[in-house]
Amino acid sequence: MTKIKICGIRRPCDIEYVNDLLPEYVGFIFAKSKRQLDCEHACKLIKNLSVCIQKVGVFVDENSSVVIDIAEKLHLDVLQFHGHENQEYINKFKRYEIWKALKINNIESISEINHYACAKFLLDNSTSGSGESFNWNLAYKKVDGNTIMLAGGLTSENVKQGITTLSPYGVDVSSGVETDGFKDYEKIKEFIKKVRNL
Repeated sequence: MTKIKICGIRRPCDIEYVNDLLPEYVGFIFAKSKRQLDCEHACKLIKNLSVCIQKVGVFVDENSSVVIDIAEKLHLDVLQFHGHENQEYINKFKRYEIWKALKINNIESISEINHYACAKFLLDNSTSGSGESFNWNLAYKKVDGNTIMLAGGLTSENVKQGITTLSPYGVDVSSGVETDGFKDYEKIKEFIKKVRNL
């Protein structure tokens, strides 16, 4: 079954939504973003998060000591890196599952997978958080679906096509389940329903 990550959780009601709908993962963004939060705020939210849901911390070119401090305080399950982090940097976090985000805009960008050893690769468009998808055919038959989290512009309308095309381990959605920039319970519910009915 395709796993689901709801990213950009930032309000107490977002926690209520995911506790009710139970995606496998939720993402907390600690990088510059309209969905960014600090460790203290994330800690308050996580206290009420279902233990059934794994916690993903999203970082961009952050100092490794800061990442470790946040990861330890929040007991994160997964660290997701969206910047220019190299393998030497990634190796500093052996206690955690690592997802490396790659910006896919041409056939050469797919080959970036070969430069890293980590648990999962999050395939996103070239402008993360834009709500736009990349050309999935660029990755078709060029990646091992078991290592892929598909992201970028996913909605309940197109997620079935994305899963059918790439057979990913999981799908990652943020703006696609929002209304006016905030998480929408009905959109999350519909997205999860579409994925789990495949």
